[in-house]
Amino acid sequence: MDLKALANANPDHWSKATAIRALTLDAVAAANSGHSGMPMGMADVATVLFEKHLKFDASAPNWPDRDRFILSAGHGSMLLYSLLYLVGDAQFPIEEIKNFRQMGARTAGHPENFLADAIETTTGPLGQGIANSVGFAMAEEMQRAQYGRKVVDHYTYVIAGDGCLMEGVSQEAITLAGRHKLGKLIVMWDNNNITIDGTVELSDRTDQVARFKSAGWQVIEIDGHNPDEIDAALTQAKKGSKPTMIACKTHIALGHAAQDTSKGHGALTDPEQLTAAKAAYGWTTGPFEIPADVKAAWEAIGKRGAAEHADWQARMEAISNAKRAQFERAYALDAPRKLSATIKAFKKQMSESAPKLATRASSEKVLEVINPIMPETVGGSADLTGSNNTKTGDLGVFDVDNRKGRYVYWGIREHGMSSAMNGMALHGGMRPYGGTFMCFTDYARPAMRLAALMQVPTVFVMTHDSIGLGEDGPTHQPVEHLAISRATPNTYVFRPADTIETAEAWEVALTSKTTPSVLSLTRQGLPTVRTEHKNKNLTAQGAYVLAEAEGKRQVILIATGSEVEVALKAREALQADGIGTRVVSMPCMELFAEQDETYRRKVLPAGSAVRIGIEAAVRQGWDQWLLGERGRAGKADFVGMDRFGASAPAEELFEKFGITAENVVAKAKALL
Repeated sequence: MDLKALANANPDHWSKATAIRALTLDAVAAANSGHSGMPMGMADVATVLFEKHLKFDASAPNWPDRDRFILSAGHGSMLLYSLLYLVGDAQFPIEEIKNFRQMGARTAGHPENFLADAIETTTGPLGQGIANSVGFAMAEEMQRAQYGRKVVDHYTYVIAGDGCLMEGVSQEAITLAGRHKLGKLIVMWDNNNITIDGTVELSDRTDQVARFKSAGWQVIEIDGHNPDEIDAALTQAKKGSKPTMIACKTHIALGHAAQDTSKGHGALTDPEQLTAAKAAYGWTTGPFEIPADVKAAWEAIGKRGAAEHADWQARMEAISNAKRAQFERAYALDAPRKLSATIKAFKKQMSESAPKLATRASSEKVLEVINPIMPETVGGSADLTGSNNTKTGDLGVFDVDNRKGRYVYWGIREHGMSSAMNGMALHGGMRPYGGTFMCFTDYARPAMRLAALMQVPTVFVMTHDSIGLGEDGPTHQPVEHLAISRATPNTYVFRPADTIETAEAWEVALTSKTTPSVLSLTRQGLPTVRTEHKNKNLTAQGAYVLAEAEGKRQVILIATGSEVEVALKAREALQADGIGTRVVSMPCMELFAEQDETYRRKVLPAGSAVRIGIEAAVRQGWDQWLLGERGRAGKADFVGMDRFGASAPAEELFEKFGITAENVVAKAKALL
């Protein structure tokens, strides 16, 4: 490619874009690792976007009405870091660029949202960014309808690569965006035809233009190195009612010896080739040095949005105090003051009426009192609305003709749903929750893990949580899924025993600011085990004594969810034989682990008492409470699952797998 012709055609643009390429080469070389090619290939697109289209204020990266920029191709992180340094973001001085990929730096190998305000989402697992972007765009539509265009009116821009579009979640995302006509979503595809193994043709022959068009997108094809074409495409994209994909034909590692090769994807560290590339660009400054005039031009771009930001602040001051307070509360992730009182009143009513309900139905009842007082909640289900019980009457359905709707029919898109919910949470001002069967956390897992990593409080409502779902059989009966969820750091996994614990779990989930929650809920009806009302949220303690031993305590039964009922029946039988038995309900192991040692020892005291864990799932994770925390080997056992389930009525399955009060009693007596 004739770089001199590109430079001569628009010297001002060329110098700005070359700054990105030079910083990328220097940072990757200094780190001796990274991905040089994508930032070098997409520098022109990014330059035009930031200079002429992106609404942002470098001095206020958290401005709620900024345009969102998502780097779905997160391996090209130096593109983002270079931009943030160049525009004058205070969190990105040149030292951060020099420390690329080093311990403690904001410039991690892949962008991490919690390290810097201007990083909208954590990307690197390909496809996640474009899937997040659907949630960002939905959140913008909902909030614009709720607060008005003077308060919320912005675009979501995405840079995605060939790899992002190969990942299956991209299909879930683009079809959803097309269905909902998310016209303020603009994806710029880095069409460089290169993957790590070689050219795209090695593994794929998809016509991406036709694919996006078939999903209801506007598609514009351009030369990704022509600033005029880039500008015109972005201008056109903002005029339509459909989401737009701009197919940017680019050269990976532009100007380097590795241009247009798979080698160009990775770390380009050869000193001679680096020097030759810079010479080809006409770049004469030393490593990490940007000419003063170029840096000044970029900083002027960073300040361009300050006036728009000030205008927005003035408009915010003009809206009603109540609406502004609601907006600010939602963005701060503060629960409304009346939430606590609402939950307490609901718990009292349920303790007195003591219904027998599946906890999925209990969850619906809780949402019926929560959703009216929390306008920031957004519900949904992956085509299981009637089974997950996630829809309440007041929400309305989000659609093309009802942007105020707060319920999303996600379709059979567990991964896309979960990723988009993360996008909503990251956008700000939203509390998304969505449901599927617990077994299908397998399909949602990448997004659930990223919610935990990104420290966003997305709520995953997972129903039909054990062999208790019955006849659908082992394909749908979760066995290992609780253990997998609990093994994920920074995740609260709730398995409530009744309606009271379900309400308490929701209260914790909707007041969390940095931890996602998994609600593991039953298909089958469960009795109310908390019939004595307590204002205190006992579930927030993770575990508590539900029934105390009468006489000398010889056995401690620890159970979750539907098996708390089993534990109480076993206690009754043991007590009848003069064996003092305590029942501990443990709805959230993670919260119990967070309690101080004094409380934990009060609930699970050291000593000679037998401990038995009871849960219709695998044992992994339980030994922390059975053998650890001063439990004793030879004095502990577990009643649960050690294989897949079967297709039969639920009652027969619990008998077959030994999850019964009788089996618990027998194990307890054998250990005494």
